[in-house]
Amino acid sequence: MLTCKELAEQASLYLDKDLGFGEQLSVRVHLLMCRHCRRFIHQLRLSQAVIREYPEPLDTQLDELAKQLAERHKQP
Repeated sequence: MLTCKELAEQASLYLDKDLGFGEQLSVRVHLLMCRHCRRFIHQLRLSQAVIREYPEPLDTQLDELAKQLAERHKQP
């Protein structure tokens, strides 16, 4: 069985479904027995959901705004 430390090291791979069948099974068995790691995985899932909902980075928007302002400035 995995230790909590080993599960934490594999958590991102598990959530991204990048583990092989045996490794995924080991993580699931550990999660059945360890409420602390279940809570940890739950928190990671919530974090991923929040990040997915976060708006587009401002850098892209600022670059576009700068281009628009530069074009307006060039026009007589």
